Amino acid sequence: MSLAALKKKLLENPDVKAEHDKLEAEYSLASQLIKLRKKAGLTQEQLAVKMGTQKSNISRLERGHRNTTWHTITKYAEACGIPANSLRIHIEE
Repeated sequence: MSLAALKKKLLENPDVKAEHDKLEAEYSLASQLIKLRKKAGLTQEQLAVKMGTQKSNISRLERGHRNTTWHTITKYAEACGIPANSLRIHIEE
């Protein structure tokens, strides 16, 4: 069974789907952060140095295993060459 097929089967369970939906925004943010870092041509180690932190903190942030703050997200973006005032948040109604 492929991973996609397994995911589809698991999401048929309402409890699993509800939990998945709760985490979706967190994982979406983590995915966007990774894309931003890669577009900047940085490794996790290089980004950590620019942010004044450790690679393990970047790794946890990108895996969605860390509660983060707006300050950390803006530092991350700025270290990738994106000014904080250009960050956009999309809110669906």
